[in-house]
Amino acid sequence: MNSVKRNQDLTWEPHPFLPIQIKLLATQKVDQADVTCFLVKIPVGKEIPEHTHEIQEDIIFLLSGKGKMWIDGIGDFDIEKGTFVRVPKNTRHRIYGVTEEILNYDVFVPPLF
Repeated sequence: MNSVKRNQDLTWEPHPFLPIQIKLLATQKVDQADVTCFLVKIPVGKEIPEHTHEIQEDIIFLLSGKGKMWIDGIGDFDIEKGTFVRVPKNTRHRIYGVTEEILNYDVFVPPLF
């Protein structure tokens, strides 16, 4: 367990379920955390397909990039640096139309992994 981590010391790795790269910041498995936190990188032209998290809230904050997002019950909207999104548990959502590589901070409560 390491309570202090630095971006330059972390490596990009494949997400266990989605076709994206992540840098793990805090997980239940490694850090015994009650939350999962990681950085997400979505290249231009890639997307996160429609999916749900049955028991997790998904909190997203865009650090850079541009694209579109869809959330069931809200619809489509633009996302860019500084955009904050809360996806309630058991809600379908997706990210697509990435025109500038997206880097976002993602938090799941309770932990995803």
